[in-house]
Amino acid sequence: MKRIKQLALAAALALAAGTAGATGDWYPSAYGPGDEIGAANLLSPDVVKQAVGLVRTGKTYPLAVPVSKDLPAFRHRSFRLYNVQPGEQGGQTLGPNKFSFNDEMAVAWTGVGTQLNGIGHIGIDHVYYNGNKATDFVTVEGVKKLGIEKVPPLVTRGVVLDMTAHFGKAIVPGGTAFTVADIQAVLKQEGITLRKGDVVLFHTGWLELIGKDDKQFLDTEPGIDMEAAQWLAAQGIVAFGGDTWASEVYPNPSGEEFPVNQYMLAKHGIYNLELIDSRALVRDRAWEFLFVLGQPLYVGSTQVNVNPVAIR
Repeated sequence: MKRIKQLALAAALALAAGTAGATGDWYPSAYGPGDEIGAANLLSPDVVKQAVGLVRTGKTYPLAVPVSKDLPAFRHRSFRLYNVQPGEQGGQTLGPNKFSFNDEMAVAWTGVGTQLNGIGHIGIDHVYYNGNKATDFVTVEGVKKLGIEKVPPLVTRGVVLDMTAHFGKAIVPGGTAFTVADIQAVLKQEGITLRKGDVVLFHTGWLELIGKDDKQFLDTEPGIDMEAAQWLAAQGIVAFGGDTWASEVYPNPSGEEFPVNQYMLAKHGIYNLELIDSRALVRDRAWEFLFVLGQPLYVGSTQVNVNPVAIR
């Protein structure tokens, strides 16, 4: 318990410092120079128990989108699944009991579909969370630090903010920046106060474009601006995200490439959850819930496909 309080105090002091300036003043991490899990340090047993207390009906909500070769993905990424029946081509069977089976091989980028972006995924000028330089830990076979296998189970309170209701649009227009005032207005409308350890998800209606206008889906998106990111980080959240592919306004009005992700992941160790399907949660007005995520432990990967579960 004493260690948890020390970590919380260190995090609060770091967050109070606000936006980092020149490279180097955002590391080492408040959690220690050897830390590799960032904001996940905030997931104390008390945080988990409080989140479990939210379960009233036992209804579960899968939060992932189905992944296939047709799912639009960021730039170079793709997904291909192949079914292989080893030794069974031509009607052959294996063994005296006519045993047969299907086996699948995926040739894919780990960042296609609903995904957990770890804190080793986004850096600033080749420097990543806690001051880790790419030359020291990145190899062709994966990262030697900050890998997704280091991330503990994310079990905490989840909050979904319905931005479609706030803006009065079934699909919030691409390029719409969510300000601190916007977030606070939705929190008030939903009767929610953010607390340390939360996962905060934004519902924008953006998934409705998939298969209808994939170009628009990838060319732009609504999302939080930098001031909103700073405010969210100061609340002590563990992860942010939603139903878009970058979880921030894109293109960014500043002209920078994904500055919010740089700020959240590299500077604050806050995870990004992309392409979260929050439609059922919004239909049920399930604004807060138990959020459960145990990701595949791909050693050396900085991101991975996931299917988080919300329990109400």
